Amino acid sequence: MKELEILLLVLYGLCLVFVLGFSLTQFHLTRLARRAYRRPATSPPPAPEQWPRVTVQLPIYNELFVVERIIGAAAALDYPADRLHIQVLDDSTDETVAVAAAAVARCRARGLRVDHVRRPSRLGYKAGALAHGLHETDGEFIAIFDADFVPPPDFLRRTLPYFTGPEIGVVQTRWTHLNENDSLLTQLQAFGLNAHFLIEQVGRNLGGHFINFNGTGGVWRRQCIAGSGGWQADTLTEDLDLSYRAQLHGWQFVYLPQVQAPAELPAALDALKSQQFRWTKGAAETARKHLGQVLRSGQKTSTKLHATFHLLNSTVFVAILLMALLSVPLVFIREYVAEFKPVFRLASVCILGFLPLIYYFYTAWRLNAPQASTWQFVPRFALFLAVSMGLSLHNSRAVLAGLARRPTAFIRTPKMGLMQPLTARYRSSSVSGLTVLEGLLTLYFLFGLGTGFYFRNYGLLPFHGLLTVGFGTIFYYSLRHNRTAL
Repeated sequence: MKELEILLLVLYGLCLVFVLGFSLTQFHLTRLARRAYRRPATSPPPAPEQWPRVTVQLPIYNELFVVERIIGAAAALDYPADRLHIQVLDDSTDETVAVAAAAVARCRARGLRVDHVRRPSRLGYKAGALAHGLHETDGEFIAIFDADFVPPPDFLRRTLPYFTGPEIGVVQTRWTHLNENDSLLTQLQAFGLNAHFLIEQVGRNLGGHFINFNGTGGVWRRQCIAGSGGWQADTLTEDLDLSYRAQLHGWQFVYLPQVQAPAELPAALDALKSQQFRWTKGAAETARKHLGQVLRSGQKTSTKLHATFHLLNSTVFVAILLMALLSVPLVFIREYVAEFKPVFRLASVCILGFLPLIYYFYTAWRLNAPQASTWQFVPRFALFLAVSMGLSLHNSRAVLAGLARRPTAFIRTPKMGLMQPLTARYRSSSVSGLTVLEGLLTLYFLFGLGTGFYFRNYGLLPFHGLLTVGFGTIFYYSLRHNRTAL
């Protein structure tokens, strides 16, 4: 019995150390980002004497509610028409095909070069569509926008001048949000994404560390894609995969936080879950594919360290879930095994190591909304942390599938085109076993909360409180949004 108790404590401690390591790397990125923002603003590079040939690729799959919007936004780009080629890479199987064809016809009638590209099969999913499109265009630079994006007209004129040398392979811009204030769910998504785009990408770029093309809202040099092995479909995050291959081949990336690419956030929890599954599983697959090569490369030690936590960031969900499951038995171990009480006091001190994450998110909060009150940040951060914990079961399942190389389909994230109320189209109407388990875990952590009060052992109360709120919120939204899909 004592051996089991020691094993639980060791597992809990290892998870805590891993999360602490991730937290400290985010702290370092925050310091780098603050340094970047303190630098005097520089003028953008001059426009080229002749604008290069650019292909705008729009990968589409059953995007009935947004396909006209993205084609219209691409057609409205302020760029010489004789140097612009728009590809609608349409793998759809529903009415989207007809809607896209009509929109393409209207663009062609205006004299624009727009192609409606249809493949015989959806082989390779998004990566396959992007690769297929490259064979049918002569663009020197490739801009990519997912269907939920609305690029501003000056997007190409603001990004292409930053390809200042042949070594620049990618220019990535910052996502902003069309529907950030529509609901609590969209507000929390924006809170997390803003930290990534305002802090993490800026810090990595300044420090000379690996960053990633975010799958959309950016421009690639065609030579960079070809010279790095092209788009590959053996991970669900083809963007992260190609980003690492390109940088390992010596290509440099430029990140422009001042250039915005507005997009639509998932409005329903099933859509958010499908996006999270793809991102977390794909990150785990990419880590398995590239982490060893990164560690063996000639990169500086700090870059290897950041790359390790960058590629393994989805694994944090596994560590959090394991800590959460172990935390309730640990309340009883602390109460009934007196010799372990000093270990719990040490663990309480280690929890202070999570403070760097507060610094990370608070800095992003201030950059995004300089006039916002600090007291507004506190509940928003607490709720974001709780909901992130609530997603840990769902995301851990995705991570483990990625590490185990278990094949899964590329599940698209349904876009509703800012429709209110949410439509049942492209929505799940069933309550999954995973949702039931999330409800049971809400009760489990509520029991842990009550046990802490009963034993007057308050060290894990904040943790159990966040877990109860987080899993309860995920369970509630799963039921609520499933009802609207019926």
